[in-house]
Amino acid sequence: MMLSVRPGLETLQPYTVDDIQWEIKLDANECGDDLPPAVKAKVMEKLAAVSFNRYPEITMKRLRTMIGESLGYGMDNVLIGNGSNGLLTAICQVFGGAGRSIVFSRPSFSMYGIYAKMADSPAVPVDLEPGFRFCSGNYLATAADAKAALMIICNPNNPTGRPIPLKEVEKVLAKATCPVVLDEAYYEFYGQSAVGLVKKYPQLIVARTFSKAYSLAAARVGYVITSPEMAAVIGKVLLPYSVNNLSLLTAEAVFEARAEFVPGIERTKQERERMAAALAAVPGVTVFTSATNFILFQLADSNALTKALEAQNIGVRNFGGAPGLENCIRVSVGTPAENDAFLKVVTGR
Repeated sequence: MMLSVRPGLETLQPYTVDDIQWEIKLDANECGDDLPPAVKAKVMEKLAAVSFNRYPEITMKRLRTMIGESLGYGMDNVLIGNGSNGLLTAICQVFGGAGRSIVFSRPSFSMYGIYAKMADSPAVPVDLEPGFRFCSGNYLATAADAKAALMIICNPNNPTGRPIPLKEVEKVLAKATCPVVLDEAYYEFYGQSAVGLVKKYPQLIVARTFSKAYSLAAARVGYVITSPEMAAVIGKVLLPYSVNNLSLLTAEAVFEARAEFVPGIERTKQERERMAAALAAVPGVTVFTSATNFILFQLADSNALTKALEAQNIGVRNFGGAPGLENCIRVSVGTPAENDAFLKVVTGR
């Protein structure tokens, strides 16, 4: 059977990952630990009371209010979505379209280019400077040349891990003539946020997720903080009941108990520094600065090391020959025992 699909869809490459259940899974930037026991018990209590025959509360008022108040904003400043990627897709649909360019850094999260193509927008990448440094001048110049309809900045950046100083972010916001998305998926490991700038720059959209620091990759819940006017426009393209009630109630319980996650976040940061120091001591290995829950490093042959790790049932993300990431490997920070097993293969000790 011949299928007639929308022109351009044939060039769209789906997001794929190796669906292998490694004994030690350090390939997806997930949290190494499940929910803290007390938090999980609270989640189970909430889910036990769910009426499965009823739709979720469509406005998601309670979670939006909790998030907004914690950041000094109101409910109307917050949108909840099916993962931050669901919200990013919606944002691209709102501001993209034929002839409306979407600008983002490269290398960065591979889905940005796909979101742009899904919105029928020209995808315009801006190469990072040596050492994966973000340059606001180059970024703004490219955006101006492309007549950008939307800019996306990942901070800290994935997969490089490098943070962007807020003064560089504000340089972009001060001169931007279109909405700017700041993807703060790894904010909790960095500790610095542009969310306070939403009051000053109403075109700013800050995106965050529960998937990383809050151990909720399975639930798929994300949120954005922006001006009420911007939130209202984005909300027009979000599907009704886009977040199921199980995920919504789980996110509420987790957000209420977010203080319980602070020790785990601090341990991840400490483990990140320990791993980075051990990797940097290996001859021929270059470690890049990270303010996330993962580390990017480069060596002579990433394929050989990946195979050696796989032989020990350890999964990492090998970028191989990807442009700008040749022979780079990204490793998530796991539990101390998982990190020890990884380092034993890499260092031989």
